[in-house]
Amino acid sequence: MSQAIDVLAEIFSWIGFGVGALLAGVALIMYLFDGTWLPVRAVVENGPDGRLVRWFDEEGGVGEAHLTHEQDHHIGDADMADIFVRRGSRNRMRLTQGSPAVRAVARLAIGMLALGVVALVTSLVMLFVRG
Repeated sequence: MSQAIDVLAEIFSWIGFGVGALLAGVALIMYLFDGTWLPVRAVVENGPDGRLVRWFDEEGGVGEAHLTHEQDHHIGDADMADIFVRRGSRNRMRLTQGSPAVRAVARLAIGMLALGVVALVTSLVMLFVRG
């Protein structure tokens, strides 16, 4: 029975550390490709194709983006909203500074690394219990 636990702990430690490190690398690459997002205050307006937001960027230009259903629901009936816009783009906005996809991959990487740590600790405990 203890040999089965040792084998499972070894397998889960390799999987946890290997997949966790791989996902952490993927999250880092995604973060770097995500670019810089700046906070701005935007005006919410009704347009012919639904609600949209307009803002002034750091160069004095006007940006405009249509709201998705989820964004419209989150903003509600407000006339102004705090949003994040991508530097150098006049039509890309989101409601959070960090990317939800990057955050999800990073959390998955942390979970897999935690699995590796738990498996390693289990393996070490089993080593000393038998000794």
